[in-house]
Amino acid sequence: MVDFAGWSMPVQYGSIIEEHTQTRTAAGIFDVSHMGRFYFDGENIDGFLDTLTTRRVAGMNVGRIRYSLMTNENGTILDDVLVYRLGKPDGSDFYMMVVNASNRDKIAKWITAKLGDHQVTLNDRTTETAMIAVQGPKANEVVSEFATLNPADLKYYTGTVTEVCGNEAIVTRTGYTGEDGCEIICEGGVADEICTKIHERVAELGGGPAGLGARDTLRLEAAMPLYGHELSEEINAAQTDLGFAMNFKDRQFSGRKAILAAKKDESLPVRVGLELEGRRAARENCDILIDGEKVGYITSGTFGPTLQKAISMGYINKKHTAAGTQVTIDIRGKSASAKIVGLPFYSRS
Repeated sequence: MVDFAGWSMPVQYGSIIEEHTQTRTAAGIFDVSHMGRFYFDGENIDGFLDTLTTRRVAGMNVGRIRYSLMTNENGTILDDVLVYRLGKPDGSDFYMMVVNASNRDKIAKWITAKLGDHQVTLNDRTTETAMIAVQGPKANEVVSEFATLNPADLKYYTGTVTEVCGNEAIVTRTGYTGEDGCEIICEGGVADEICTKIHERVAELGGGPAGLGARDTLRLEAAMPLYGHELSEEINAAQTDLGFAMNFKDRQFSGRKAILAAKKDESLPVRVGLELEGRRAARENCDILIDGEKVGYITSGTFGPTLQKAISMGYINKKHTAAGTQVTIDIRGKSASAKIVGLPFYSRS
């Protein structure tokens, strides 16, 4: 157990590799209650949020969830977030946002400072609710046994209010592992019952709980960026290779002008994937070299249990981004050969 943004979090329950493999082959249960959960009330909520996110929020259909970045006026990244517009059984709908635990206070203050004349209120319900991610090829099957819907019937990046174990809950179909699966957001008081029942069933199918260690190796194989590594206030959104999460046409948002300028700046390094020779992983802050000259740096790395390869993500000068480009990585004074590869490293069949 480790302290993580004020929460006591499991790095591993047993073996990181075992938890990783269980998620790829059966199902893993992740307690992600540390993620910030903001609910919004008021008028023209979508119009207000649309001024803060790189991806369009205005006009979102009920049931939709969108991954987006929040950037400052310099175009650098305050956080990556999920914006939800979900329906209730009574036919009404509501907006919410999930943010990274380490950025929860920062983003709450940022949003509040931007309110101005907008008639919108932010309700931080992080400590009142729980969030459980069930990921893997058997995940939706398990949750369907306890919910009034089968998560597999939801389209990707959608969600709804339903019941799980007889309790009202939000079920969504997103994920941060590269596998199929779902998330359950419920009141804190019923989380233990829900998690225990799902855990018992998952265990029967060859799965189990998974901690931060497996979550990191899983997301790295799937090339999903992590705030504080691939994303930060030192990195412009244009550098991230997350073009799908940025909509510029006919809208204005914080950082728009700076991001468009950065897209034209050939001197800025951009995010790439790297595959190393051997089993030794290149981790954060290792230098990327070509002919002895530093051309980039590593942001994350691991030995991928599914791939059986050492992989990393990093930022490198644009002229060296072609797949197959050979580079050298300085791992604590020792050189390792690597090549640039396309992302993601792993995609499920």
